[in-house]
Amino acid sequence: MNEIYVTGHRNPDTDSIVASLAYANLRRALGDRNYKAVRIGAVNDETQKLLARFDTEAPPFIKSMRTQVRDLDFDHPPALSGSVPIDLAGRTMRDGELAALPIVDEEGRLLGMLSTGDIAEYDMRTMMENRVSGIPLFNLLSVLEGTLVNEYATSVSTVSGQVFIALPQNYEDPALTSPDSILICGNQPEIIDRAIESGVGCLIICRSDIRPEWAETRASTCIISTPLTARRVSRFIFQALPVEKICAKENIIAFHLDDYVDDVRETMLESRFRAYPILDEEERVAGTLARFHLLRPRRKQVVLVDHNEAAQSVPGLEQVEILEIIDHHRLADIQTTQPIRVRNEPVGSTNTILTAMYQENGVVPSPKIAGLMAGAILSDTVMFKSPTCTKRDIAMAQRLARIAKVDLEELGRSLFSFGGADKSAEELFRGDYKEFHISGQNLAVSQITCADAGQLLDRKEEFLDHMRQLKKKQGFDLVILMITDVLQEGTWMLFIGSDETIQQAFSVTPKNNQIFLKGVMSRKKQIIPMLTALWG
Repeated sequence: MNEIYVTGHRNPDTDSIVASLAYANLRRALGDRNYKAVRIGAVNDETQKLLARFDTEAPPFIKSMRTQVRDLDFDHPPALSGSVPIDLAGRTMRDGELAALPIVDEEGRLLGMLSTGDIAEYDMRTMMENRVSGIPLFNLLSVLEGTLVNEYATSVSTVSGQVFIALPQNYEDPALTSPDSILICGNQPEIIDRAIESGVGCLIICRSDIRPEWAETRASTCIISTPLTARRVSRFIFQALPVEKICAKENIIAFHLDDYVDDVRETMLESRFRAYPILDEEERVAGTLARFHLLRPRRKQVVLVDHNEAAQSVPGLEQVEILEIIDHHRLADIQTTQPIRVRNEPVGSTNTILTAMYQENGVVPSPKIAGLMAGAILSDTVMFKSPTCTKRDIAMAQRLARIAKVDLEELGRSLFSFGGADKSAEELFRGDYKEFHISGQNLAVSQITCADAGQLLDRKEEFLDHMRQLKKKQGFDLVILMITDVLQEGTWMLFIGSDETIQQAFSVTPKNNQIFLKGVMSRKKQIIPMLTALWG
């Protein structure tokens, strides 16, 4: 079952984080168990306080939505132990029509890759050498469907030597009775007795009755009985070698489940292997990848909440399949390849829209979820003082507060109490930060909402130094920090950029990179529209 990710915007605020949690929870309540809330940025202090109050973990962080190896329909061939015989590996590859197999150790970690070419090369070499070395006795008995005749006497664990078939014309060949020989014979008691007496290394008896004295022999000879013909034994004996002896172990190119397909494709262009092993987080083999798997990759499926602008969305957005957008901002530039559900309403919080969706589906949020959603509405509407706030926001927040059994006034004050004294100016600036591109102008706006702006204004020069560096590094035309004071019902604006731009946009003369805007609480409705009107 493929997961559907629900995510807010980069540098997420409280409304964004809670919206992803609330919508995923709603879909799961309706039976869609594959919806998963995620985030694409750090959780700020305000959001962390709200999550902690309602004993909720933040959604897991997703670095990028680019297509990964785990999103592909790759193959899952058997991963064979290095100890299995070549015969078994060959049959596995033939039955599964596989060109290559991963070979693993006892922990399931990659030992090597075995291809049909490796087996063919080994067969050619053994045809010329007619010798085997270090074949485990267990493997040999398995391949030959044999039994150990003198199992209580022999201490042999591996078999090595030159392979001979005992034909009448070569009975007198001294090699047939050498400790370095493997002798294959049929119903030939005389040659069997002679081989045992002479101490031949290994004696394989094909389709013959076994005499009691052979089973009781204390000789060092390993005696095996098999129902196969001598001809088949002479072929199969070479296939008893463990695959770890012939598989490729050097210069193996392996990929991981989290590798991005774009990077994998570049690597494949520089190599010519038939199949590449895929490893999981613990370096265990998860499957194999071939070139044709890259032709039609399965895109990640995503629901966007609290935004609909590409610059604010997840990295790799062009590679995902957007299923739905739920937002309360202006319509921006995100495009899709097919029609999707879009719910965009002029309210102060995405969670106001989600509360209505809970109602429409007859789902009552749990007290925990209701408390989070009420806090998110208070956060985005600045305790109902923002001009973006509507009567619906207030009504929905009150309804949620009753379910969660919380006091909205107390909850709001706890959210906006400043708790970032131990944070750097950069960390505070990045807490609720967004970038905008308006008529060729690049703009960065951060907002810190608090109940007392004094502590933050005392650090004005720290903020301005960071903003200057940001403007220079990323080429912004204007960088703004909004310090919004809930009790003063206004915003102290710090800026790096043109004084003339600020004066024209807000009709206030700046002094020392600072102005105060009475009644301004919203970045979306009172800052961005003024700059858009000026630059547009």
